[in-house]
Amino acid sequence: MPFNKRIFDITFALIALIILSPILILTAILIRILIGTPILFKQLRPGYRGRPFFIYKFRSMTNRLTRDGSLLADAERLTRFGGFLRSLSLDELPELFNILRGEMSFVGPRPLLMEYLPLYSPEQMRRHDVVPGLTGWAQVNGRNAIDWPTRFSMDVWYVDHWSFWLDIKIIFMSVWKVISREGVNQEGQSTVEYFKGEQ
Repeated sequence: MPFNKRIFDITFALIALIILSPILILTAILIRILIGTPILFKQLRPGYRGRPFFIYKFRSMTNRLTRDGSLLADAERLTRFGGFLRSLSLDELPELFNILRGEMSFVGPRPLLMEYLPLYSPEQMRRHDVVPGLTGWAQVNGRNAIDWPTRFSMDVWYVDHWSFWLDIKIIFMSVWKVISREGVNQEGQSTVEYFKGEQ
């Protein structure tokens, strides 16, 4: 990771954690009351060069099961409060700790699921040539509402055109996206459609 990008990440992640600490505490309390425990969602994701790390988010779904003991579909487990957290990206705030640890950056391709790794084309795999981000070029150009090929092409575009000032532009665009709540879900999906590889 470029030195100036890392310094920016550390500095502003610390500032954000201090400023947002009341929101973090209140959100944690409300999740405990309205959804239950655990408060945090923890999942293994691929980072730089595909190396795995644990991402942390505020929990937005219940653990409701079917009669055979498997988890219900996302749409049935996503609570109203969880949907509110996602619409304002409040569920992503614990990722500030991932940024401090160097596993993520403020800007970069979003870290997706480990099981997607063998499904990427060589070109799509290039999205892992940079550290994953809290927000990214694809997020400010459609968020979850765009299809997978478009999202991946935007991720690779970011890899090829990275600059410090592009990161600043993406951060400001991200603030507007959160305020406007655009592109939170894909049409017909509670969150985003599962990636099944190139068709």
